[in-house]
Amino acid sequence: MAKELQVLNALDVAKTQWYHFTAIVIAGMGFFTDAYDLFCISLVTKLLGRLYYYKDGSPNPGTLPSNVAAAVNGVAFCGTLSGQLFFGWLGDKMGRKRVYGMTLMLMVICSIACGLSFGENPASVMATLCFFRFWLGFGIGGDYPLSATIMSEYANKKTRGAFIAAVFAMQGFGILAGGMVAIIVSAAFKAKYPVPPYKVDPIGSTPPQADYVWRIIVMFGAIPAALTYYWRMKMPETARYTALVAKNAKQAAADMSRVLQVELEAEQGKIEDREQGNDFGLFSMQFVRRHGLHLVGTTSTWFLLDIAFYSQNLFQKDIFTAIGWIPKAKEMSALDEVFRIARAQTLIALCSTVPGYWFTVAFIDKIGRFAIQLMGFFFMTVFMFALAIPYHHWTLKSNRIGFVVIYSLTFFFANFGPNATTFVVPAEIFPARLRSTCHGISAAAGKAGAIVGAFGFQYAEKGIGVS
Repeated sequence: MAKELQVLNALDVAKTQWYHFTAIVIAGMGFFTDAYDLFCISLVTKLLGRLYYYKDGSPNPGTLPSNVAAAVNGVAFCGTLSGQLFFGWLGDKMGRKRVYGMTLMLMVICSIACGLSFGENPASVMATLCFFRFWLGFGIGGDYPLSATIMSEYANKKTRGAFIAAVFAMQGFGILAGGMVAIIVSAAFKAKYPVPPYKVDPIGSTPPQADYVWRIIVMFGAIPAALTYYWRMKMPETARYTALVAKNAKQAAADMSRVLQVELEAEQGKIEDREQGNDFGLFSMQFVRRHGLHLVGTTSTWFLLDIAFYSQNLFQKDIFTAIGWIPKAKEMSALDEVFRIARAQTLIALCSTVPGYWFTVAFIDKIGRFAIQLMGFFFMTVFMFALAIPYHHWTLKSNRIGFVVIYSLTFFFANFGPNATTFVVPAEIFPARLRSTCHGISAAAGKAGAIVGAFGFQYAEKGIGVS
């Protein structure tokens, strides 16, 4: 352990002030963009099927082939997993701030590129879209370990959990914004280009202008990321990284004196006095003894959670159609379908997803990480069994509202539960020089679960259906 430094003590006991909230917004806007980019694709996959896979004479609108749908939904998670591992490691090697800007710029460029996907046939358009969504996911992946680590290293002990959870809670607003943007864009195009439902006019139900709708929706994610870039570059490196990893306590004191408005003596020189045996690496037996079980715990819980969480979010539209909350595809036009899917998902986000995140922010430092995580897993299990076992009961028209209420509660307790705590704990439990790497490994395990959920649900739907 590095010898106790005044700058680190000052950070731990510093009163909450304006810069802490500024840091939450700067880091949180990355998560706003992450969630928007990852989940907005579920709002437009039905539209992509109508546009690019229409079959003349078919009684139902075109749909993406199962392999294409799996790729479109899942490829960003593959990129995210890779980015979490790579940028998590890089954040410990190069510093949090230097890598932070790279991830954001990659997200901006690839969000725009996704909307400009091109090709001479449907397969090539989808291939281009998947290519850019992989690299979009790669940038998003870097945001996970870096945002968590930066907020952890800026925060004081008293409110650290709430601050890290508040950064992650911006994900809820990103999901909500995705639905709202899709509602606004689809409603505007519906008003400008009114068309009949598919069963009345199969070709006319999908106006050519609908191709702009999905492109606008996926490109919109570049805007909040671009607006945040300047402020990210103005943030100083975290004092804990500068003092404990770069070993420059003088610079750490100067940086924190400037932004946190605290008087710190500029300690001279670099930290040389380190206790022997405290410089162990990730692959050492010392790490295994001290933190091996911690890493197993953070990776396994995040993996198991994301199988359920991401499959639920990505395939809400299919579940809503199966229970009759959204009409069958042939009874709607292409733009009406986007509008109805977005409206349903926005309602779920507004009533359960967003409140769940902020309940965690309010209570995490009062009742603790473990209690919230255990409670969340327990109630998610209860409500999922309550939906799955009497499934036929919920498909009856008179019971649809009950289904939606219980379904919403699974999202509430995911976010007032393990979805938030799996993000917070790895940012606190590992040593500073390995914190970003270990958070990246934990988050990557989560995305492995998301990949299982995304691809698994897609092929389960094909094999046994959801109705």
